[in-house]
Amino acid sequence: MTAARILETSGCMAEGAAWLAAADPAFARALEICGPPPLRRRPDGFAALFEAIVSQQVSTQAARAILGRVEAAGLRDPAAVLAADDALLRGCGLSRQKVRYVRALAVAGIDYAALRDAPLSGIVETLTAVPGVGRWTAEIYAMFSLGRADVFAPADLALQEGARMLLGLPERPREAPLRRMAERWAPWRSVAAGMLWAYYAAMKQREGVA
Repeated sequence: MTAARILETSGCMAEGAAWLAAADPAFARALEICGPPPLRRRPDGFAALFEAIVSQQVSTQAARAILGRVEAAGLRDPAAVLAADDALLRGCGLSRQKVRYVRALAVAGIDYAALRDAPLSGIVETLTAVPGVGRWTAEIYAMFSLGRADVFAPADLALQEGARMLLGLPERPREAPLRRMAERWAPWRSVAAGMLWAYYAAMKQREGVA
């Protein structure tokens, strides 16, 4: 099995962006407007997935507040989560459903170190076996926490809207067609995602100014 390419520096992002720009005029336009996307690496492990679960279906501001209370309560490792009672977890701002999800994550026994060398299919299979972790979360984890260069998360609404804007599509593509569309951006699909997010943000800012 060929080792997966890892995005480790801003130079990796620039290399991928240049490849995409050469392969597709739409990405050349995105590169001209936004430049190469930033390297958005995050630590891997339990805390990264815990944060992803907490952040689901709440605003960025609300998620930040909840995570601040979680941090203050010392609940960022499996043993601490399992030792905490529901009242403490709920007091941090977690819903009953999310309490169940973070407890499931805490007992899942995931070998996070092994995921670093696993194929993407194995990463997705392992993570989505945990209640509350869907494919989008698993793909985002592979992209940002593991630094995989060739991952795409087509269920992401901002990626769908960014693709609509950049590619001049008549409507926002749904997950399945966008996943097929993204195949032509291999082996730099993570960089393509970064460029689409950046382009979407730039266009929304222009709309706001207008």
